[in-house]
Amino acid sequence: MLAAVRSAAVLGIDAYDVIVEVHVAPGLPQWTIVGLPAGAVKESRDRVSAALVNSGFVVPPRRVTINLAPADVKKEGTSFDLPIALGFLAATGQLDPAALEPVVAVGELGLDGTLRPVRGALSVARRLAGAGRRRRPGAATLILPPPNVAEASLVSRLPLVAPATLADLVGQLRDGRLEPAAPTDAAGPASPASEAVDLAEIVGQDVAKRALEIAAAGAHALLMIGPPGAGKTMLARRLPTILPALTEEEALEVVAIHSVAGLLAPGSAPLVARPFRAPHHTLSAAGLIGGGGIPRPGEVSLAHHGVLFLDELQEIPRHVLDALRQPLEDGRVIIARAATAVAFPSQFTLIGAMNPCPCGRAGDPRGGCACASSEIARHQSRLSGPLADRIDMQVRLAAVPVRELGRRQGGESSATVRSRVERARARQRSRYAAMSRVRCNAHAAGRWLDTRTPVDADARDLLASAAERCGLSARAYHRVLKVARTIADLDDSDAVRWPHVAEALRYRPVEPKGEEETAPVVTADGAETAGGATVAG
Repeated sequence: MLAAVRSAAVLGIDAYDVIVEVHVAPGLPQWTIVGLPAGAVKESRDRVSAALVNSGFVVPPRRVTINLAPADVKKEGTSFDLPIALGFLAATGQLDPAALEPVVAVGELGLDGTLRPVRGALSVARRLAGAGRRRRPGAATLILPPPNVAEASLVSRLPLVAPATLADLVGQLRDGRLEPAAPTDAAGPASPASEAVDLAEIVGQDVAKRALEIAAAGAHALLMIGPPGAGKTMLARRLPTILPALTEEEALEVVAIHSVAGLLAPGSAPLVARPFRAPHHTLSAAGLIGGGGIPRPGEVSLAHHGVLFLDELQEIPRHVLDALRQPLEDGRVIIARAATAVAFPSQFTLIGAMNPCPCGRAGDPRGGCACASSEIARHQSRLSGPLADRIDMQVRLAAVPVRELGRRQGGESSATVRSRVERARARQRSRYAAMSRVRCNAHAAGRWLDTRTPVDADARDLLASAAERCGLSARAYHRVLKVARTIADLDDSDAVRWPHVAEALRYRPVEPKGEEETAPVVTADGAETAGGATVAG
């Protein structure tokens, strides 16, 4: 006899439909699974058969063939245990096949028949419910393990059933009364106000704080260069406190990525907050970008809609850093394998921190640097020119004088700065409302901003003359314009004006050319200085 059960699998962070077909026929007792199953899927025959026996069901000595359609896509994970068991019961006459028509089942089975959590439950729920839209007539009911209810509940108006064991589920199907999953305290977007750290705790570094505010408002990449103890890490770790709360759509994307990566605690409500990822500088290219035989998200995707902080940037291998080029440019990562290509979203705010030289004291007015010029060049050459061209802003930090550390207040609080950032983000949401993948100025096309947003004539002249004198590339030219647009949003200005471009030029890094080079920078009062962004090749 043949039976079919609807299920789903996850590819990247998106789910696709899978039909589990079970055929039971006379012959030598054997379970065969086809449809490109991975190792964990092949092992399900042993888990399912033991779970059926220990749950009180009959497993006749028959030849069992299980097909996972579509058969040309590789299947992995343990989520097919439950639909295989249900299909077997229907194929052997122990369950009415009609009872399985309105349901979609995912879940791992223990040997005693208990349902255990699986990865990607939120992606499956979004697939069934159309990313949280209103339930359509006849929409399927999702059967999943109880520990996955918290994340799946983030998708509204989707019927969920979460039995504790296989026997409980079969009893409900036989009675024709599926019991809805008990409601959970599904977390909503978390407010940054609950953070234990605050921007006001940092004394000094006013220029860096201003750059951090601009980076938060427009999702711009920022590189901080300074000696040890200057406050680079402290500043980066306070960036989440000035970011606005996630929208519902953004929260679903963040939790879906973390669910696929297996980072959600089973049974607990997911913390829906902007992620802050700070990997160690020994990470690999696959750890940063993602990878594996069946691709998994890397740090750039785990930081989606949040912050990716790379401390000790100069210690990260250059080929690993250069892998950031596509995510910074496109806002997504495409991992290609022989059989398939998987796209992971990666719209994050990059914050980098590095020392100016191996000892960290190059350029320090107090002196003390004993590094040779060749050592400094080798130290800073880890940041390639193409990658530096994609970093919107760069600031140099000096050590805060010891006498200033005793000040009680360091300036504005995170709540005050966050209010300005939220207003700027609101202006950007209105500006890019018609664009699906653009939410902030950093994600917009430079040419679109240049032609669709008002820019004063004197501001455009200043930007053009600075680009010619500094040798900015076309990409760098548009990135300066994006930063200026964000500064204008912070000032509640519809047009980009001369002071906005002047301030944006202060943060523009110079592409390394093999020797230390300082770019002329126009300050807010119109004076031209040589104290702007400096990078040694």
